[in-house]
Amino acid sequence: MLELEVYAAGVRDLNKILELDQVLQTIDGLRYKVDGNHDLVYLELAEPTVTFREVRSIFRNLGLDPRFVGAIPSELRPKSKTQLLAP
Repeated sequence: MLELEVYAAGVRDLNKILELDQVLQTIDGLRYKVDGNHDLVYLELAEPTVTFREVRSIFRNLGLDPRFVGAIPSELRPKSKTQLLAP
């Protein structure tokens, strides 16, 4: 189980919650809860089906500025395609 907590000022607006709900429902294995009193969204993933960059993009497309609370699980970080140069 992978957990991610996102602070997004303005997510307490009912229209934003409904827009977010429509987008997040399309992600397989995702469960989430919105704490409207504190502008927090708690995300739980059964397996890494999205990266944190994709999550950030979802919030930004809705006009929200997401701030991740705590450590981002390494499974949600995109894999680097750069290679180290040999000395």
